[in-house]
Amino acid sequence: MSVSEHSKSELEQELAEAMVRVLELEVSADEIDPDAALFGEGLGLDSIDALELSLEVNRRYGVEIKAEDERNEHIFASLRALASHVLDHRTK
Repeated sequence: MSVSEHSKSELEQELAEAMVRVLELEVSADEIDPDAALFGEGLGLDSIDALELSLEVNRRYGVEIKAEDERNEHIFASLRALASHVLDHRTK
């Protein structure tokens, strides 16, 4: 199901585009529902994807997400959750 661009914030759209590019996803950024799960039944990402995505978030926004962070399940719950975390912690 396609999600209209108007339902995503600018940061969510940027992150969706980065996810598609960095993780070489076979969906477009516009198809990523901001509230859908990123792992498991949702987008189907795995721990390697999380690592690559956190490296991109660090490089692009200055937000460091450590593998052992207890909040990771919440941070990576959805595109919207990730965008909220980046918005709260960005240095770039």
